Amino acid sequence: MANASLSTRSRLTLVMALAVAVLLAAPLAGCDRTSVLEESVSTEVEVRKEFGEPRTITVEADGSRTLDYPRQPEGWTNYVIKIGADGKVTSIRQLLTPDNFAKVTPGLTQLEVRAMLGRPARMQPFPLKKEEVWDWRFKQNGQESKMFSVTFDASGKVQGTAIGDDPRDSQGGGKN
Repeated sequence: MANASLSTRSRLTLVMALAVAVLLAAPLAGCDRTSVLEESVSTEVEVRKEFGEPRTITVEADGSRTLDYPRQPEGWTNYVIKIGADGKVTSIRQLLTPDNFAKVTPGLTQLEVRAMLGRPARMQPFPLKKEEVWDWRFKQNGQESKMFSVTFDASGKVQGTAIGDDPRDSQGGGKN
């Protein structure tokens, strides 16, 4: 009888351990899982399974489609996934990268910046200064919560850029 009881306890412990593992993994289910997608192999159906419905879809003249997956204001990424006319993934790009930040230079328009970086986390007008500042949250070195900011003049052209700490972290309410 003792062996049966121990066996039941062992099974109960195993079931509880599995339940905890599932609960701990559940928040990750909403994360972007680009590692399971493969260019020239994965289909649009698989992209939607992993990422959900895109924010916008742009259909090109050749039948290809561009799916936008902005993760701002709460996330740290903005993805653009291109689907060829054959329904297969042709490219997966995370837009919030140091290379793209470096391409944001004075004189670019708001439309050009939006095409490079995707939807910002915040757009803050400063009417007295005749400026507008757009912010994107990102992870520097994969860990540090940062904010990339672009200042536009009254004509909607880039005046300058800056990288600073994400204010959510310095205010004690940040999400990691």
